[in-house]
Amino acid sequence: MSTSTINGWCLTSSSPLQSSSSRRATLRPSATVASLNSSVSPPTLIRDRPVFAAPTPLLTPSNWREDMGDKSYEEAIEALKKLLSEKGELRAAAAAKVDQITAQLKTSSDGKPFDPVERLKEGFIYFKKEKYEKNPALYAELAKGQSPKYMIVACSDSRVCPSHVLDIQPGEAFVVRNVANMVPPYDQTKYTGIGSAVEYAVLHLKVQEIVVIGHSACGGIKGLMSFPYDGTTSTDFIEDWVKIGLPAKTKVLGEHGSEPLGAQCTHCEKEAVNVSLGNLLSYPFVRDGLVKKTLALKGGYYDFINGTFELWSLQFSLSSPLSVKDVATILHWKL
Repeated sequence: MSTSTINGWCLTSSSPLQSSSSRRATLRPSATVASLNSSVSPPTLIRDRPVFAAPTPLLTPSNWREDMGDKSYEEAIEALKKLLSEKGELRAAAAAKVDQITAQLKTSSDGKPFDPVERLKEGFIYFKKEKYEKNPALYAELAKGQSPKYMIVACSDSRVCPSHVLDIQPGEAFVVRNVANMVPPYDQTKYTGIGSAVEYAVLHLKVQEIVVIGHSACGGIKGLMSFPYDGTTSTDFIEDWVKIGLPAKTKVLGEHGSEPLGAQCTHCEKEAVNVSLGNLLSYPFVRDGLVKKTLALKGGYYDFINGTFELWSLQFSLSSPLSVKDVATILHWKL
């Protein structure tokens, strides 16, 4: 295990399979101190060829309007035909191209029209034949109950399913997914969805590890870095939700303000994970598990563009006379 300082915190590399009981807490009469532990570059656990090629960034046309999403499929096609055919020299080519694209959108890769219900049906049939019926002992055990070792907080992004990326089997992890994999501070009147999940995982399922996983090209983090937060809003829910990560945005702008937005987003994707780890310390039952060494906290980052995964840990101990609430606030802003 190596130790160094990253972003103002002491980081030491850690394996996801390492038992939290193998490290002794420093117990002194007074307040709470936490530090993130990893190497100078958090350890790369998985590195291979990319498993997913990032799509080309979408360009927003100058004439884009908020109401364009309200148009029907047919209206959109007609608008595209009109737009392309207005240039006389492209009229013939445009008409042919529109016909080709329209046909492609209406069919699947095997040439048949896409049927969303049939896709779900086929998916379940494959699962039942290839997994459920071939693992009767596993599913018989799961029928009795669950005792997962991990709670995983991951993003809702369709490209980063943790069960797929980490090859997690049924019964191994209690998973919560939301926009930008955020964990808000403890609050019994707000964000009770994730609060109840953390409570259930820690107090009832007795998970041993809580792992918060960020990822590359996260739309929620890009929103966090782009929203002005000047009193105006353009979304019903998203801005209020991702502002949980504002401490990460503030830190990134302070340290990487001269870099382009894309690079800032990459930094923020990891810093937001650290903010969530700090916020977890504001949950009394999480702190209790850390003190008793029955629970460990880890941060992860999945780069699906380069096919890599990184993992780091948060170390927890007791020292000087600060209240737990004060320490949680300090972590929230300084991570």
